[in-house]
Amino acid sequence: MSLEAMLIIAAILFAIGLYGSLARRNVLAVVMSIELMFNAVNLTLVALAKYVAPAGLQEQIGVVLTGQVFAVFIITVAAAEIALGLGIVFAMYRSSESVDLTEATELRN
Repeated sequence: MSLEAMLIIAAILFAIGLYGSLARRNVLAVVMSIELMFNAVNLTLVALAKYVAPAGLQEQIGVVLTGQVFAVFIITVAAAEIALGLGIVFAMYRSSESVDLTEATELRN
């Protein structure tokens, strides 16, 4: 698969995630859309790391792994974001018994 095709797929995934995060009112759908945007960035990083580095340099110093290392960091940040997001969702559901974003004015009781 070419670099252009991977970047187009990543752009489509990012656009779907952006639309989902702006158009949805359910907190869980918004968090899933943000995860989709993170995955689009991961795909971009790995694709650029594979295609931008020269072929001789890739075998010598392992340049291909840099995009994968960045992707692992993004996955770690996404896992922390999910943990924090679920805590907010539980607090929101406990206080208002709904996970609708339009009803989330404040989280304290």
